[in-house]
Amino acid sequence: MARKFISNPDYPIAETAEGKLRGFEMDGILTFQGVKYANAKRFQAPTPVEKWEGVKPATNYGPTAPTYGSPVPSGEVLIPHRFWPENEDCQYLNIWTKSLDKSAKKPVIVWFHGGGYADGSSLEQVAYEGDALCEYGDVVVVTVNHRLNILGFLDMSSFDKKYANSCNAGMADLVECLKWINRNIAAFGGDPENVTIFGQSGGGGKVCTLLQIPEADGLFHRAILMSGGAGSFRQETDHRPIILEMLKALGYQENEYEKLETVPYTVLMKAYNRAARKLNTGLMWGPQANDWYAGHPLDVGFTNHAKTVPTIVSSVIAEHGGFIPLQEVNYQSSPAEKAAYLDKVYNGHGQEIAALFEKAYPGKEILVASQIDTRSRSSILKFMDERAASNPSAPAYCVNFALVFDVNGGTPAWHCSDIPFIFHNTYRVGNANIEGVSDRLEDEVAGALVAFARTGDPNHKGLTAWKPYTTQEKATMVFDRKTELRVDYDRELLETAAKYGPAPRPFGPRIPDEEDEGGRAWLY
Repeated sequence: MARKFISNPDYPIAETAEGKLRGFEMDGILTFQGVKYANAKRFQAPTPVEKWEGVKPATNYGPTAPTYGSPVPSGEVLIPHRFWPENEDCQYLNIWTKSLDKSAKKPVIVWFHGGGYADGSSLEQVAYEGDALCEYGDVVVVTVNHRLNILGFLDMSSFDKKYANSCNAGMADLVECLKWINRNIAAFGGDPENVTIFGQSGGGGKVCTLLQIPEADGLFHRAILMSGGAGSFRQETDHRPIILEMLKALGYQENEYEKLETVPYTVLMKAYNRAARKLNTGLMWGPQANDWYAGHPLDVGFTNHAKTVPTIVSSVIAEHGGFIPLQEVNYQSSPAEKAAYLDKVYNGHGQEIAALFEKAYPGKEILVASQIDTRSRSSILKFMDERAASNPSAPAYCVNFALVFDVNGGTPAWHCSDIPFIFHNTYRVGNANIEGVSDRLEDEVAGALVAFARTGDPNHKGLTAWKPYTTQEKATMVFDRKTELRVDYDRELLETAAKYGPAPRPFGPRIPDEEDEGGRAWLY
């Protein structure tokens, strides 16, 4: 059956403060793609877009931020991707809505993509498409591109005052995006006084960072951090020595630093790579605390404003461990073989881990214990404990997405595997389709997002009662084949697994090698 598509010169048109935009309609969902929300000179603060005459088309995605090295398809059965032309003029957003009535005042849900602060885009995962969530929840969905890596987070401040906040330029883009939404989202049926920001992995980090940026106060009203942002990864490297070495590599003098504003992006990144290798140090792209950004709450405490924002913090049961196939055993192996494997993974403490895992996850396949995430979930518990102790005026809710998927004979939820569910997009992602499970679980997860966006409370009639995380009751909603609320159920398991198991892959600055100039897999 043909779907209903409309794209005419005079419909659909939204009138923003800067000018008119024409999108398209598909089955009642109005879509506006590639909407410019800001401009920016390299390494400098973004500025609002200028007004225009006539009607601008908003019928194709805008360029995504440049990332160094061509993406190499890998693991697409786990995380299906899409790629798009790149350009550092990348401050674009996309909107899905069911109404252009300025009085509709629908909840607005704004997505910040993953990929750390170095990679990714608003469309790079198939599951990021916003039409299904818009239809399901009758909400306005927005996804955003912004500056990344060296363009968004290189600290040039020691060279010129115009670069005062270059170390946070990528985050300044997101603040400018929220200002654009505040000015204009009513033209798309949205309520500027009811904006929820959410993001996963690096996107979760961006949400956490925005909670600590005073300039963003009041531009959003609820926050969701998924598999990222709860842990603190400090930036303590001085960028100036690397920048000086970059200038040398390009044949420039120190006083010619402004030439870094105009060299092609690939040349700039090659110069950075060479400088990092020569100095035997690298930079971890991401925000840095200064007089504009307070710093991570686990380092400096929660800002007064952050304590007033209802918040959800989540992770998945395996995170990056879900990408690592089981070795020597599988779910069909004998109990003795499984016990021996756990003993090997946990250096002779497999029996202890198995007992704690069974207590935390009764009836779940015991081999999942060999892949559980100890880093993200442990960071979340610390984050939630400290937030609860900070005397907040708004509640916070905790999530663990614990589904075991029917992939490769059984794979526990991996980094990004919950995204199709919260976007109500499981039909777009093959592995998310589990007969008798996916429809219910998708409604539980996406339903919680929609309820939270409307009221600041994720409870809805399709979900078991969900209590906030407090110092008295450390509650976590465990989304699974049977979803239930659990209280402080896995802390001992995480501590013991971290003590005896393999160390997680380290996050932090790394020295780029020649292979970075070729290509690399995007597993997020």
